[in-house]
Amino acid sequence: RDTGGTARGQHAGLPFYTVGQRHGLGLGNPRPLYVVALEPETNEVIVGEDRDLWTPEIDVEAANFIAVDRLSEPTRVLAKIRYAHEPQAATAAPLSADRLRLTFDAPQRAVAPGQAAVLYDATDPEVLLGGGTICRPSKSPHASGEGAGLTWSRHA
Repeated sequence: RDTGGTARGQHAGLPFYTVGQRHGLGLGNPRPLYVVALEPETNEVIVGEDRDLWTPEIDVEAANFIAVDRLSEPTRVLAKIRYAHEPQAATAAPLSADRLRLTFDAPQRAVAPGQAAVLYDATDPEVLLGGGTICRPSKSPHASGEGAGLTWSRHA
């Protein structure tokens, strides 16, 4: 499945790909293609253009808090979503006791589900509030029909 209903080929297995990856895809296209999502349920690698990698918000599960008991209302934070990533200004809104939505001030590129999201106090970046596991971008471009997302399936 893709935004146009077209499969682009076969892949070598989901563990060999990372969200944001461009090289080693072996797919011809007039513009560069990137891995924009991995779909373990259907064993698909979703590829698209750079614009398909950007998301304004993400959902975080298995959230644990250190400096506070929990978030009871939307809270300004600095969120770090990869190791070598500068913390980014965002609002963390609780969805349940251990799940939250991060809405960034500026869209983030190549957010990878399964990675950690670490939250710091927006007014005092030395204070670690807590963190959790990124489950997926909340507004996935290939799911909404926007952009040029393409499905790349593994032949089972």
